[in-house]
Amino acid sequence: MNSILPSSLLSFCMTIVSCVAKESPQQGSGASPTLVGNDSKDMEIATFAGGCFWCTEAIFLEIKGVKKVVSGYIGGTTLNPTYKEICTGTTGHAEAIQITFDPSEVAYEDLLEVFFGTHDPTTLNRQGADVGTQYRSAIFYHSEDQMNKAQNYIVLLAKEKLYDREIVTKVTPASKFYAAEDYHQNYYNQNAFQGYCQMVIAPKLEKLRQYYSSKLK
Repeated sequence: MNSILPSSLLSFCMTIVSCVAKESPQQGSGASPTLVGNDSKDMEIATFAGGCFWCTEAIFLEIKGVKKVVSGYIGGTTLNPTYKEICTGTTGHAEAIQITFDPSEVAYEDLLEVFFGTHDPTTLNRQGADVGTQYRSAIFYHSEDQMNKAQNYIVLLAKEKLYDREIVTKVTPASKFYAAEDYHQNYYNQNAFQGYCQMVIAPKLEKLRQYYSSKLK
């Protein structure tokens, strides 16, 4: 497994800007180009929730070996939830991304490293000023192997004391994943000059490129 988060990343983790300032959604221009190449039987799926999915999607689209990223909702009880329903915090779902990746190019542990390095896993049901269960930190595993790797990684982070507070990220079995509305898909790349994207997502991507250059496409 690659080395865990460098200490210089702590300021990145702890100063992530809130998604509370989301602007009114804009319709994308055509189909979302989140798929690179073709899916195959050798691909694997990872599902993470780390706050606003516009941000997490943009981050993981840059990672080498990631072939597809879909923004959506998982972990709740409402069937076919809408974004409007999710925002009430009453459906039980989290804003999440489902990643299709090639394990021969990127290890699941590498995805975990990026996940924990690009959001705050110590705030319960919260990222920045965004409060609610829809913004919780969670890993939804698709196999026993993923479960073990996720749990072991959290233990390692705690042992290394990289955070001043307890990690509250939940590790639970993957349930039904609902793809979000079309305008949420590949949001940053289709709305890069929007105010929210410029002020919130772009700085995160700059830091991603600084700290994880070896893992980028």
